[in-house]
Amino acid sequence: MFGKLYLIATPIGNLGDITYRAVEILKKVDIIAAEDTRHSLKLLNYLDISKPMISYHRHNEDTKTETLINLLKDGKNIGLITDAGTPGISDPGEEVVKQAIKENIEIIPIPGACALINALIASGLNTKEFAFYGFFPLDKKLRNAKMEDIQKQNKTIIFYEAPHRLEKTLAELLDRFGNIEIVIAKELTKIHESFIRGRIEDILPTLKDVKGEYIILFEMHSKTEKQIEIETLNQMTLEEQYKYYENQGMNKKDIIKRIAKNNKVPKDEIYKKFI
Repeated sequence: MFGKLYLIATPIGNLGDITYRAVEILKKVDIIAAEDTRHSLKLLNYLDISKPMISYHRHNEDTKTETLINLLKDGKNIGLITDAGTPGISDPGEEVVKQAIKENIEIIPIPGACALINALIASGLNTKEFAFYGFFPLDKKLRNAKMEDIQKQNKTIIFYEAPHRLEKTLAELLDRFGNIEIVIAKELTKIHESFIRGRIEDILPTLKDVKGEYIILFEMHSKTEKQIEIETLNQMTLEEQYKYYENQGMNKKDIIKRIAKNNKVPKDEIYKKFI
C-alpha cells in the first residue's frame, strides 16, 4: 500500500500559528521533507518532534522528487513543509504533487498560514477576485510580460517582493500604471508587522532602511488611471499637452520628457518646439 503525502502549512513568523492538526500529522508521518532542514529543525524542536528529514528545495527538486515518490510507493507517509507558509505557494511542492497524482498517491493538504491570504484579507481591497503572481522575475523581458498580463486584469493583484528590489518595483508600477493606490504588507505575524496604504508617489519617499518580507497588493482595472490619461492626451495637440502638464506643476524638463514618451517621438524634437 502506498504512503500518503501531507502538505503541511507552517507558521510564517509567529510559532503560535501552528495548528493542532499540523502538529498531529508531523508526529505521525514517517519522514519530513523540508525546504531547509536546519531551519525546520528549530520548529520541530519547539514542538518536541523528532523525525528523519529529507532536504527538498528548488535546487534539488528535480532529483529529490523521484526520491520522495519512491518512498511513498514503499508505503512511507511523508510530511512536506517549507521554511514558512504553505507548500507549493512560491515554495517547493508543485512538482512532487504532480508526480504523486500520476502515481495515484493520496495527497492530503493540511491548511494553515499563507502570507498572501493574510495580506489580502487585511488589505481592504477586493477579496472576491484576485490574482497571485508570486515573486516578480528578475529578467527584464519576463517582468514586462508579467506587467502586460497584469494590465489585462480586473481584480486585486498580489505578489511578493524582496526588500532590495522594493523601490525599483514600485517605480516600475508607477511608470506602467500611474500613481495608483497600493497596499504593502510587511513582516506578517511578526513583531514588526505593518501595512502601508496610499499612492505610490506618497509611499516611495517614506521607504527607508527597507528590510523584511513584503507583499504588494493593488486593484487592477483593464484601463488604469495612466491609460485613461494617455488616451485623453492623445486627443490633444502637443501644445495642449504641454499646458496640461504645466498646470500640474511639472517643470519644463519633465514635461518634455513625458510628452516625448507618450507620443513616441525624440526628446530633441519636443525640446526644439517648446524651448
